[in-house]
Amino acid sequence: MSYHEVLPTGDAKNNNKRSTFNRFLSTVEWLGNLLPHPVTLFALFAFAIVVLSGLASWFGLSVMDPRPIGAPGRAADGIIEVVNLLNGDGLRMIVTSLVSNFTGFAPLGTVLVAILGVGIAEHSGLLSAAVRSLVMKASKNTVTLIVVFAGVISNTASELGYVVLIPLAAMIFHSLGRHPIAGLAAAFAGVSGGYSANLLLGTVDPLLAGITQTAARIIDPTYVVGPEVNWYFMVLSTFMIAGVGSWVTIRFVEPNLGPYNPKEASINLAEEKLDQITSDEKRGLKMAGLSVLAVSALMALTIVPEWGVLRNPNTGLVAGSPFLKGIVAMILVFFAVPGIVYGKVVGTIKNDRDVIDCMAKSMGTMGMYIVLVFFAAQFVAFFKMTNFGTIFAVLGAEFLQNIGLTGPLLFLVFILMCGFVNLMIGSASAQWAVTAPIFVPMLMLVGYAPEVIQAAYRIGDSVTNIITPMMSYFGLIVSFATRYKKDLGIGTLISTMLPYSIFFLIGWTVLFFIWVFVLNMPVGPGAATYYTAG
Repeated sequence: MSYHEVLPTGDAKNNNKRSTFNRFLSTVEWLGNLLPHPVTLFALFAFAIVVLSGLASWFGLSVMDPRPIGAPGRAADGIIEVVNLLNGDGLRMIVTSLVSNFTGFAPLGTVLVAILGVGIAEHSGLLSAAVRSLVMKASKNTVTLIVVFAGVISNTASELGYVVLIPLAAMIFHSLGRHPIAGLAAAFAGVSGGYSANLLLGTVDPLLAGITQTAARIIDPTYVVGPEVNWYFMVLSTFMIAGVGSWVTIRFVEPNLGPYNPKEASINLAEEKLDQITSDEKRGLKMAGLSVLAVSALMALTIVPEWGVLRNPNTGLVAGSPFLKGIVAMILVFFAVPGIVYGKVVGTIKNDRDVIDCMAKSMGTMGMYIVLVFFAAQFVAFFKMTNFGTIFAVLGAEFLQNIGLTGPLLFLVFILMCGFVNLMIGSASAQWAVTAPIFVPMLMLVGYAPEVIQAAYRIGDSVTNIITPMMSYFGLIVSFATRYKKDLGIGTLISTMLPYSIFFLIGWTVLFFIWVFVLNMPVGPGAATYYTAG
């Protein structure tokens, strides 16, 4: 897949800028595609980590653990050292953990369980009919905006976006005669690049707030940080991400991908053709819609009332509840039930064997993903075992601290640093758990409140999610993309997503500075911008 010099009409100066940007993306793609197959690449990465751990251990690479005494995961002696995997102990760790690394890889179970329900909805014809009813008369700009916006909203239950929305968006774009990779990219940008934007509070909010509060109490032992402290800014960010993501898709990504060649696909694209909705399909959609309402009502009864059985049994709250922890099971039911109802009405599902066949067909398409996950899981596990991620994060944070910036410009460096660290530590909570004990006290001492520090962190943590293989679902996105281009390489995917990272970083940072430092608006309810020691 090559980037084409498809230039917009306009003056020569703008065209030259566009051409230069296209050449830059082409270079990124070319360099990335010099890399071997993703499976081979992750295997080489895992091997390299083992070798590097031996070298780093021999040279005595270590850092002081920034977490306070008694904090979960803190080194007993306060020093984080490289764990050597290139010796006898390391070999024993590798051999005994190989299987558990694979089976315990978080996205694997999530994807495989959710895909069972999605497979029923897909192969019964429900998803195709629903898509056709929604987009047949929609304009190009409207469809793109809806896809990115839906991606951002899906972050309330992130698995829903990765497992359902991203492949669905590719199908929508292809069905409309547009490049399917552009649809996949638009949804991926919303789901992962806009990870910290949302209209509602999600599971990540209380998680990050707890880490921030712990770090803030290094300076102020009574400081409290609630999960809602970034809500205003995250709501505002949702519309920015949707608008910028839609614009990048139409302005850069689609033109650069060029026309799509169906011969590049590894699946039967005939099944994704958009036809007019028939009367039977309309009736099936109506009944499926009623079943969605029924399922939603039953789910609501388990979580909305104070006596809901799926609320947190200890606190009675939604946060930390079995409902949120079991959201994958909810996805399975949410798609399976309407899929079965629709199939019964239109005749695509007649008995239990048909339901099983639907699930089996979808599971059959996950072969490449499962192979990729095996090697990706080893790489991620080895990286964690060696403490490389933690050490690199601490060294980067200390470098930023040593610069000595104290004004608002510090936040620009801070955001860039968080984005860089995120390339190595894909988990938002894992990265913040390590860096917050440095950044939060440091920035509090120069006068900034923990709430605004956390908001800035979330920008950097989100914008590079879509260009790092360390992001847990990156392998899944590669497998989805290879459905439409069987020889797609990591370089192509990264170069496709890079414009989103660039413009999200610019747009989100500008929005942050305007909202916080120009308009002096709070990032959330009761959130302060400046901290004054009490």
